Amino acid sequence: MTMKTLSLDEARTLCERAAMAAGSSPKTASSLAKAMVAAGADGQASVGLAHFIDYLEDLRTGRIDGQAVPEITRLAPAIVTSDARGGAAHPGFDLAFDELVSAATVCGVAIFSQKNSYTCGSLGYFTGRLAEAGFVSLATTNGPPIVAGSGGTKAVYCTNPMSFAAPQAGGPPLLIDQSSSATAFVNVRKAAQDGQPIPAGWALDSEGNPTTDANEAMKGVLLAFGGARGANIALMVEVLSAGLSGANWSVDAPPFGSGAEGPGTGMFVLAIDPRVFGPGFEERMHAQIERLGGDYGVHIPGLAKAEARRKSAEQGISVPEEVYQRIAEWPGVSS
Repeated sequence: MTMKTLSLDEARTLCERAAMAAGSSPKTASSLAKAMVAAGADGQASVGLAHFIDYLEDLRTGRIDGQAVPEITRLAPAIVTSDARGGAAHPGFDLAFDELVSAATVCGVAIFSQKNSYTCGSLGYFTGRLAEAGFVSLATTNGPPIVAGSGGTKAVYCTNPMSFAAPQAGGPPLLIDQSSSATAFVNVRKAAQDGQPIPAGWALDSEGNPTTDANEAMKGVLLAFGGARGANIALMVEVLSAGLSGANWSVDAPPFGSGAEGPGTGMFVLAIDPRVFGPGFEERMHAQIERLGGDYGVHIPGLAKAEARRKSAEQGISVPEEVYQRIAEWPGVSS
């Protein structure tokens, strides 16, 4: 596979131009470009520039309103909300970020809640930004239904991911980012495109039977990880993301990649200021991460992404030539 290497600045500029050519405002284009390139820099190719093409398609068709301006509201001293108005998920968070940080600093804890947005890609992008600013954070989001509920065979949830991040002294944040499903949808789609089987336990076919055929899985439903326990987590994510915000429940959200409407989904972000509990949190985190990783051989989520990000800053990111060409040659992109 032929690869194209871009500096991070080159990648962001490329994505900004393509997003504006597809119908987004400069601010939305900037928000999307930063998030997609950050995912690629972290080594998350499936939600990086390859996934950005999905955003371009949905900007073109109007499933993302690229001109939407989020409405930010302070409902209470520690609650900041955003109505994305059918636009991307990222601009609302960007607009509310300073207010969220201020509220968490003053109150010790603060919540960002958003409705009526497109799906957000890498959820760890949001918690990671808060951890870099010194906050412990938890985030959840929902989307169109592709995952069966506990005991069911019909799609009622999205992959309903959750992310958790915490800062440490002298090192990158602990960063957990995982779906409630046994795998992410993009992994099944890639397997189908590549003609590869998927592991047992990932999905059911359209008749409700277990399948390892990725194409049949695309016609059926994904399964939650860990059976009923994962499905219960998906339900909790649903309540936090859509229940509180007033966004579409997953089962009511328009589907991916078809129709004229966006999914109108929700997001929940909790920011906690550990300094309220006393000094030394980041030092304690560092000592614990060192102990778990060094003495017990525990994999610490987030460290590999931070190393990939460091290398990407120096060496750029490599994307398949086909992906690069599709973005660079998007109708209306200026050279």
